[in-house]
Amino acid sequence: MALMDFIKKQFIDVLQWTEDGDGTLAWRFPMSGMEIQNGGTLVVRESQMAVFVNEGKVADVFGPGTYKLTTQTLPVLTYLKNWDKLFESPFKSDVYFFSTRQQIDQKWGTPQPITIRDKDFGAVRLRAFGNYAFRIADPKLFHTEISGTRESYPVGDLEGQLRGLVLQNISNAIAGSGLPFLDLAANQVMFADALTKELAPIFAKLGLLIENLTVQNVSLPEELQKILDQKIGMGMVGNDMAKFMQYQTAQAIPKFAENSGGGSGIAGDAMGLGAGVALGQVMAQNLQQGLQGGGNAAPAAAAAAAVSSGVKPEDVMATIEKLGELKSKGILTQEEFDAKKSELLKKLI
Repeated sequence: MALMDFIKKQFIDVLQWTEDGDGTLAWRFPMSGMEIQNGGTLVVRESQMAVFVNEGKVADVFGPGTYKLTTQTLPVLTYLKNWDKLFESPFKSDVYFFSTRQQIDQKWGTPQPITIRDKDFGAVRLRAFGNYAFRIADPKLFHTEISGTRESYPVGDLEGQLRGLVLQNISNAIAGSGLPFLDLAANQVMFADALTKELAPIFAKLGLLIENLTVQNVSLPEELQKILDQKIGMGMVGNDMAKFMQYQTAQAIPKFAENSGGGSGIAGDAMGLGAGVALGQVMAQNLQQGLQGGGNAAPAAAAAAAVSSGVKPEDVMATIEKLGELKSKGILTQEEFDAKKSELLKKLI
C-alpha cells in the first residue's frame, strides 16, 4: 500500500450528511478503516443533529452549525497513535446524523370499531382515522432506545409502532375529553387535541415530539348509524311521538308505494300514498293519546271514519297491508293492529 493511500484511509477531513431522499431518520457516517483527523470539520445542517459515540457510549451531541474537531472538543484516537498494536485501535468513534425535520402525513386509523363508554348512548363502537406528524427531539434518546448502531433507520420501520400507540390511546383521549359521541364527531379538533395530549409523553420516551395530529373522520358502524339517525329524527320533531310517527310514515311511504299491488298504475300509487298519510296521522294521534294515558277513543274513531270515507275496497286492503308493515316493525302492537283492522273491515260490509 502506498503512503498516500495509507494517509487517505486514515483521516477524514469533513463529516457531513446530505440527505438523498425522504424517510430516513438516522444515518451512520461510514467510518470503516478511517479515523477523524484532528482539526477536521463537522457540518450539521439545519434540520439535523449529530451524535458522537466513543467506546460504545454517547460522547457528545451537536446541533446545527460547523464545528472544528480537536482533542479539546472530542477525544479522537487515530491509528497513528497505536503503532505497537499493528494499527488496530481499541477505540471506536462513530458519528450518527439524525433528521429533525417533520415526518408528515403519517396515517392512523381503526381497522376495527373500538368500544368506548358514552354519556348519551352507553357503550358504542366507533371508527376514526386521520394523520399526524412527528420529529426527533432527543437524538441521544432515540439512538439508545430505537435506532442503535444500524447504518440507517427509515421512518417505515417505526410507523407500525407509532400507529399502534395512537390506536391504544384513543379510548383514554375520549374519556379525558369528557365529550359525548355527538359532540366528539362535531368537534374533531378538540378530540385531536385530547389525543395529542395523551400521546405526547409516550412519544417523548422514544425521543420523539408529536407536532400535530388530525382527526379526519369519526363514525359509527352502519347498524349503529341507523339507530343514531332515528334518534336524530326524534330530536328534529322535539321528541313529539305524534310528529315522529308522521315522520316515520313519510319515510316508509315511498317503499310502500313501490311494493303496492301490481297493475294498479299511477292511480293506485296515488291512493296508497293518500291513505298512508292519513293513516300515519290517525296512528300518531292514537299513540300520543296512549302515551298521555288518555282513554278517549272517540276522536280516533272519528279520524278512522274520515280515513275510510269514500275509500274503495282496494284502498282499505292497501291500508291494512300498511298496518301490518308497521306492526312488523314494532311501531304498532298486535292489539292496535287488530282494532284498526276490524274498523277498516267494517267499511266493506
